[in-house]
Amino acid sequence: MQPQMPHKITVRVLVQRRLSNQGIARPKQRRAAEVVEWLGAVQAQEFQPAKWALGLRMRHATDAGVEQAVADGEILRTHVLRPTWHFVAAADLLWMQRLTGRRIQRAMEVYQRQLGLETSTLTKATALFERVLRDGQYLTRIELGERLRRANLPLAGIRLAHAAMYAEFESVICSGPRAGKHSTYALVAERAPAPRDLSGDEALAELTRRFFRSHGPATIRDFVWWSGLPTAEARRGIDIIRAKRHEIDGLTYWTVGSGVVVHAADHVHLLPIYDEYLVAYRDRALVPHGPAKIAARPGHSVTFQHALLIDGEVAGTWRTSRGARQVSVTVTPLRRLTVRERREIENAGARHARFLGVPVAMAID
Repeated sequence: MQPQMPHKITVRVLVQRRLSNQGIARPKQRRAAEVVEWLGAVQAQEFQPAKWALGLRMRHATDAGVEQAVADGEILRTHVLRPTWHFVAAADLLWMQRLTGRRIQRAMEVYQRQLGLETSTLTKATALFERVLRDGQYLTRIELGERLRRANLPLAGIRLAHAAMYAEFESVICSGPRAGKHSTYALVAERAPAPRDLSGDEALAELTRRFFRSHGPATIRDFVWWSGLPTAEARRGIDIIRAKRHEIDGLTYWTVGSGVVVHAADHVHLLPIYDEYLVAYRDRALVPHGPAKIAARPGHSVTFQHALLIDGEVAGTWRTSRGARQVSVTVTPLRRLTVRERREIENAGARHARFLGVPVAMAID
């Protein structure tokens, strides 16, 4: 097969395609599970912002609706792809764990040895988790630690967290319904009773397709970072799905799908911390962070904060504080805003208020 010649596209086109492919430009999905399935997996180590990451990409989304999808097990929150929390569709968990779990387990062994966690200890803990969570028993991590203590296997703190993570990568436990503000664990066999049966190159192709259809244009380095796969496997996945090759400033990017761009209905978006639009890419410098000539405020960093997105570029940050009757949203721009942009920030705040189901008081620093 003749090597595919790259098509040259501009950074502006890249931004427009990512906004469109990620479902930010004009949300079309109605269910949280549809958003998660489209994206493949959604980073979710902070639960409340992660719910908004889904709501941002849904039509008529509510916080309560996303919460219910978690409670019902339509989407699961667990460690998958990389050693951090993700939302994943219930039907996809097992094949993703088979594809990536063992590799992460091997990488985690060095930390387990530093913590004095032998494989035999982790295996015993996993067996106990499987026993005490049977028949729809949902327990928090603290409650699992108490069960371990009763069984003369005392694990707490970071050692307990690693034991739970080990059981997750063994496809034994995952998230259960929330217990108030606390997460619970449940059995994968009970929360994902009808998994998709993918393995080998079929699973590799599916994960590759999911990433590049929803996150592209993206580089191989981006896919390796997001998926945790070795570069050789990432390249093979791209070959299997026959991804389309593009060139931007001498770098090679890949996409799948028609390439039709759905232009943004709104120019301003309030992205939550760890949103896929920002953290799914290896080279953060290639994620638009406003014109270089615009200097950030002294001492103010946009890294690992809620991001104000204007026309696909990070133009500031935002934060919330919750009172008894309303949520206050304070936006801190990194440059002078136009009248239109200020008006659209107000609209973005109103949309966030509808998602939360409470009034929002907006303020721009």
